[in-house]
Amino acid sequence: MDALILARMQFAANITFHILFPTITIALGWVLLFFRLRWLKTRDEAWLMAYRFWTKVFALTFALGVVSGITMSFQFGTNWPGFMERVGNIAGPLLGYEVLTAFFLEAGFLGIMLFGHGRVGEKIHLLATFLVAFGTTLSAFWILVLNSWMQTPTGYRIEGGEFFVESWLAIIFNPSFPYRFTHMLLASGLTVAFLVAGVAAWQQLRGFANIATPKMLRTGLTLGALLIPLQIVVGDLHGLNTLEHQPQKIAAMEGIWQTQKGAPLLLFALPDEEARENRYAIGIPKGASWILRHDPDGELQGLDDFKGAHPPVAPLFFGFRIMVGTGMLMLATSWLGLWLYKRRGWRADALPRPLLWLVVGMTFSGWLATVAGWYVTEIGRQPFIVYGLLKTADVVSSTPAPLVAFTLALYVTLYLALTAAYIAVLKYMAEHPVKTAQEPPMHSSKAVAEGAAQATT
Repeated sequence: MDALILARMQFAANITFHILFPTITIALGWVLLFFRLRWLKTRDEAWLMAYRFWTKVFALTFALGVVSGITMSFQFGTNWPGFMERVGNIAGPLLGYEVLTAFFLEAGFLGIMLFGHGRVGEKIHLLATFLVAFGTTLSAFWILVLNSWMQTPTGYRIEGGEFFVESWLAIIFNPSFPYRFTHMLLASGLTVAFLVAGVAAWQQLRGFANIATPKMLRTGLTLGALLIPLQIVVGDLHGLNTLEHQPQKIAAMEGIWQTQKGAPLLLFALPDEEARENRYAIGIPKGASWILRHDPDGELQGLDDFKGAHPPVAPLFFGFRIMVGTGMLMLATSWLGLWLYKRRGWRADALPRPLLWLVVGMTFSGWLATVAGWYVTEIGRQPFIVYGLLKTADVVSSTPAPLVAFTLALYVTLYLALTAAYIAVLKYMAEHPVKTAQEPPMHSSKAVAEGAAQATT
């Protein structure tokens, strides 16, 4: 493999590992705020116990997200120097805004959220929780602005091969940004919903349940049941937007080779890019045209109209189906769980063991759907890094392929180890929950200062 393919693989490995953790923290901050509000309203210690447990998970996840994010930044200089040379006037400020507005906000108030129990007033602690949650969402905002602009560039001018800003408003609110941002926020919400429900189901099955476990399980399933229908609607709108601006991406996702009316919705096939056909295809007649054109006889462009300028078909075709299939399983699981809860009087033991095991199995289903969706989005932009304007091959570094392969192997090994460690620590935390929900007593200002000094040390 040449340096270009290896550099793309390294970027894919880095983004795959990195996105796992912001996908959790973006929504988990708001779930923590919900737990905190429920505790303040009801004074039910189960809500406080849930808050304290998931605050620790948030801190662990945030730390890994920061570490992997630094690696992502280095990569722009080591593997893709041409990108920053050509697009740095736009990408640089957007990444800077993310650090200055979002990361500092998260990092600044995370300490209060983690260590402020009983040391600051209830309102200050609640405000800190809100600001951390808001910071995670603001971080997603800026990152999705840059990513969306690379997919649907607007508000720029090009002089001497270099991109300059014409309108920041046009860059920020580019045509695909509202759909990508909303889609990502909902994906994060679903990831956290099944993470919370899966951990609670594990505690219940393995005998580690505490007073917070039933509330965590119901919260996760309820959040999933509410968000997945919204995600389906937003996904449809996102698909229509992609059809307008990147029709070859849609053609690859649906395996449409020739422009046709009444294109089928393929449930399964083996795309053959050399023969320009699908083998062993199973589909719903006119389904793709009905979904994408809202007309069973609507016309969809085929990949043959974009020869030499369309992405590889198989990764998009299968990635899209993994994402959608996982979403459908989320829908069935969460709705079945809530139906059983309602039917059995919302008892803590309302869910049968087989369903609990299914929920455990879906603990990280949000990761699977999110990574599959990101692959569809990013591979679907190829062969361009800035869609229609700048090709990926034109901005890769001249680093020798063996060196890129060596660092790629190191990255993958490290990432696999860190992911396994993260899951192992999460399992340990689930099996060793806090024994009491009581908050520490309010300390004097001197004790607070001493505690802060110790924590800093």
